[in-house]
Amino acid sequence: MLRRSLFLAPLLLAATQARAAAAPLRVVASFSILADLTRQIGGERVAVRALVGPDADAHSFSPRPSDVAALREAQLVVRNGLGFEPWLDRLLGAAGGKVPAVVASAGIAPRAMEGGGDHGHGHSHGKPGAPVADPHAWQDLKNGQAYVRNIAAGLVAADPEGAALYNANAEALVGRLAALDGWVRQQVASVPAARRKVVTSHDAFGYFAAAYGVQFRAPQGISTEGEPSARAVAALARQLKAEGITAVFIENMTNPSLLDRLAAEAGVRVRGRLFSDALSAEGGPAPGYEAMFRHNLGLLVPAMKGEAG
Repeated sequence: MLRRSLFLAPLLLAATQARAAAAPLRVVASFSILADLTRQIGGERVAVRALVGPDADAHSFSPRPSDVAALREAQLVVRNGLGFEPWLDRLLGAAGGKVPAVVASAGIAPRAMEGGGDHGHGHSHGKPGAPVADPHAWQDLKNGQAYVRNIAAGLVAADPEGAALYNANAEALVGRLAALDGWVRQQVASVPAARRKVVTSHDAFGYFAAAYGVQFRAPQGISTEGEPSARAVAALARQLKAEGITAVFIENMTNPSLLDRLAAEAGVRVRGRLFSDALSAEGGPAPGYEAMFRHNLGLLVPAMKGEAG
């Protein structure tokens, strides 16, 4: 009997592990960057759904009935905070409002930026010209490390049995992000300080600018829904000419027509697509948070230097 029990024990353990693997923790992340971080921390213990997927714009997100259904079944919600996804409060209410949530940006001191008013879909950033919290904190890799630790803590609270895995994965990811932060600083340092100027389609790189010493300008403000005036575009075009700015980019989830117009007026060309608020799909140039930084720097550095590309 003892021999039989010893023989069956590994089989019973395997069956228990198979059952656990078949029922991962159900997590809903507000957008693709948070979904990627959560998957990296949670591994096979989590099943993650992003409400706003790759190449999609969280500023103009319109929830679907399936999103409410996903939140009703979720065991944890991961959100950015800092006013980035106000639509999520209504969505959680529609789903019953009982799902535990972790705020990835918790503890991060927000930088201030100029507000842009209400741009539709209930996405309000305060009165035009009034200071508001910039929600794009993940664009500084040191903040990204805080995101990782906050998400890991949320996973541990929701699934204590997975604590060892979550914490180990989180610390490994924090280490990679710290190394990546050093690489970004090294890359930017290779550009003469006077040439560290970039124009993008909306103001999503404020934390990157502050962390890495690059000046960013945008004809649009915090939201991708505002439409700048012809006077504003012409003024920015004159500035590009006067300062010799050669790094002009669109973002992956925005309409390219605005930057095309600006580039034509300034006599420069748009140098490619940066990823700011959304990742690319699998197989694209920025399917993960780390890949996003490597892709963006691979475009930014030669463009700031004025190199052909």
